[in-house]
Amino acid sequence: MISREKVEEVLGLIRPAIQADGGDVELVKIREDNVIEVRLTGACGTCPMATYTLKAGVERILKERIPEVKEVIQAK
Repeated sequence: MISREKVEEVLGLIRPAIQADGGDVELVKIREDNVIEVRLTGACGTCPMATYTLKAGVERILKERIPEVKEVIQAK
């Protein structure tokens, strides 16, 4: 199981770049299948580039730092 602390640590590295654009990222859940559910908030919640930010930014960095991560998805 991936630790919440490790995911929060990596999100802490990503967060300043997202906040610079008026948004934020929040960890919602780490599923048993190693899928991470996050919520993009602020300006990112309505931005047309949010999917790109999620996949090319957040997911890519989480997978680099925590190889067990299978996927990062937007929480519903």
